[in-house]
Amino acid sequence: MTVLVTGASGTTGSRLARQLHDRGTPVRRAGRSARADVRFDWTDPATFGPAVRGVRAVYLVAPIGVADPVPVVEPFLAAARHAGVARVALLGSSAVPVGSPGWGALGTLLPRYVPQATVLRPTWFASNFTGDHLHAESVHRDDEIVSATGDGRVPFIDPEDIASVARHVLTSPAPPAPDLVLTGPRPLGFDDVAATLTGFTGRTVRHRRVGARELSAHLRQHGIPAAFADLPVGLDTAIAAGAEDRTTTTVEQITGTAPRPFDRFLTAQPAAALRRHTGPPHGGPPQPSPNESARQGS
Repeated sequence: MTVLVTGASGTTGSRLARQLHDRGTPVRRAGRSARADVRFDWTDPATFGPAVRGVRAVYLVAPIGVADPVPVVEPFLAAARHAGVARVALLGSSAVPVGSPGWGALGTLLPRYVPQATVLRPTWFASNFTGDHLHAESVHRDDEIVSATGDGRVPFIDPEDIASVARHVLTSPAPPAPDLVLTGPRPLGFDDVAATLTGFTGRTVRHRRVGARELSAHLRQHGIPAAFADLPVGLDTAIAAGAEDRTTTTVEQITGTAPRPFDRFLTAQPAAALRRHTGPPHGGPPQPSPNESARQGS
């Protein structure tokens, strides 16, 4: 059974493709880069048919930066149905309920085209604080996380766990559940995240609390267009109100392995991803999360 992975160079798609390959499952990496197994471009419907030919399952990462993805994704799903695709796992978000306008509408669209459809709705990625993500850049540049989350908490999830759930959903003989909310093992406030990053980077990282208006200005100052700044501001406001302060047991139920805590995710990252201080760290060697006994989120 060949699995098509869209977004194969992305955060979850790359991990899923590797996991499938390592376990001997035929995988077809779709994308625009020369390293992709098959060319795939959301702006070019002519690439849809060849991408799904001979495929039985699809990991679907919808196009980013599209307010209403349905008109873009529906022709692809039609091509998938014509090719006999039996199962699709769509990467969604815990912040977007299935059936809500815009991105949420994709979840209700899927069953019209494939017999077995699942929406994976992870909370915020733990990897948002590594590499070139917005929070990571702020930590690297200014030793601070700027947010309007207040005391709100998020059960940040390791993208490796998202990929593991996707792999099981796409390859398991049993029909998958239609809506899966994925979280890490415990919610963390952004103060907790800053304290954990302090231990791992050897630099004093702080959480700078701001209001929605100040956050919007901060995002624009760092290159986020005003039209797009409203989204992260809205997400932070929702977190402050407690929208993400929950956990599920879905990762362990599906994979048989508990989700990885935030501090263990950081431990697994190369030094370059965290840009660790190379001299004596502030306050001694890296320490685990201050809330490790209880726990750990593009």
